[in-house]
Amino acid sequence: MFKWSSQAVAEYGSACLVFICGAVAGRCAADGMNLVQWAGAIAAILGSVTVAVAVRVWPEPAESAQDD
Repeated sequence: MFKWSSQAVAEYGSACLVFICGAVAGRCAADGMNLVQWAGAIAAILGSVTVAVAVRVWPEPAESAQDD
């Protein structure tokens, strides 16, 4: 059975964050946004993508021999 590690939870969570930020920004864009709102949406999407990349490139902590 799949064991949920903190790394797996972080990866799936960051992927969900990117999806949700993109969906919210897209929905608001469909309703019409001004320039300041566009800038905020772009910042939110870039921020969530940055989190997703950081989670994936961050090294996993080495497991100690004492852990079972």
